[in-house]
Amino acid sequence: MKVKCYRKKPVIIEAIQLKKNDESIKDCLEFLGSTYKKDLDISDELESIYMGNGININTLEGVHHASFGDYIIKGVKGEFYPCKPDIFKKTYEAV
Repeated sequence: MKVKCYRKKPVIIEAIQLKKNDESIKDCLEFLGSTYKKDLDISDELESIYMGNGININTLEGVHHASFGDYIIKGVKGEFYPCKPDIFKKTYEAV
């Protein structure tokens, strides 16, 4: 079979960038909603995220790590996954 070229369908997604500050982390946790299981109170959760250099996200493929600077994307099926900023900027534009 011959290799074919494909173009990604234009789909609008929701995304937020994880930055290294309390407000951004709280916004990301709110965006993730019930898919992010908080085991600690918010101050301990923030400390844990800073120490782990980001947030672990339950994705369809298992747990993936979103580092500070990464984008967290909500996919077309409501799933979440992290995306490196360089890939995000090449793939998506604001609408």
